[in-house]
Amino acid sequence: MPALMSLAQPVAAVCHDAGAANIVIAEIRAATEVKCLPVMSGPAAKLWQDNGFDASALVTLDNALQTARSVLTGTGWASDIEHLARQRASELGLYSAAVIDHWVNYPVRFERQGISVLPDEMWVTDQYAFEIASVLFKDQQIKKLRNRYLEDQLKLIGPICETAVGRLLYVLEPLRFSWPGCTQLGEFVALDYFVSNLGKIAPLQSLQIRLRPHPSDEKGKYTAWLEKQAELDIRIDTSRSLPEAIDSAQWVVGCETAAMVVALAAGRKVLSTLPPTAPRCRLPQNGILHLRDLQDHN
Repeated sequence: MPALMSLAQPVAAVCHDAGAANIVIAEIRAATEVKCLPVMSGPAAKLWQDNGFDASALVTLDNALQTARSVLTGTGWASDIEHLARQRASELGLYSAAVIDHWVNYPVRFERQGISVLPDEMWVTDQYAFEIASVLFKDQQIKKLRNRYLEDQLKLIGPICETAVGRLLYVLEPLRFSWPGCTQLGEFVALDYFVSNLGKIAPLQSLQIRLRPHPSDEKGKYTAWLEKQAELDIRIDTSRSLPEAIDSAQWVVGCETAAMVVALAAGRKVLSTLPPTAPRCRLPQNGILHLRDLQDHN
């Protein structure tokens, strides 16, 4: 049974960042009989339409809360709307649930300007996240739900085929911070470290590299960086979807984005490009390699 069906209807579904939006939208698709009031902004609004839903169905948070009997939110940090929805739900006496779509930074997901607002229950999608949340939120109701989004993605990705050999997909993410001694944002520090250590992955002449921007990355963010890589076969990925991009790759690399977990589940070789100046990748899944640990291939 879709987890969405456990909430009182109508459900105000409030999302901004892509991670939780993917999970919530997959739940909405699976529970067609549940009346939802979708409040989608930023990357979530685009994902709503990409999944075949009508943009005209979207409502504002104020309008949704006028008739909602429960609230479901994401837990992203690129916007305040999900935090505000939980805050308003608490003030109105509405039951609230929140989806944690990743494996890091749990407490701060629920804080804004020093104010913490926890939901009545938290939803996670695997045992790793369940154990992390259980330690950090001992008195909280935590529900592990079926990851319908991941299931849908894996249906679209086949085994590594001959044409994928030598193709590397870099799944980008906006870190928006850096580390001691670094003057660039972390995502660019990691990219520079990556291209400086390509020989640890495969012979340079055999690699075809595609960069897939994160849904929240602004257009053209990596243009200037790409112009400096003229000696490499590297460009922006033009695949229509993440599954299509992973399907055509042998390697999938990134810092610690959830797209790496999708690739790992699809049987791809997955590697973190976080440099030695940064903490190690915090994704808990077994099988993720670390560029800093590899020996030069050449």
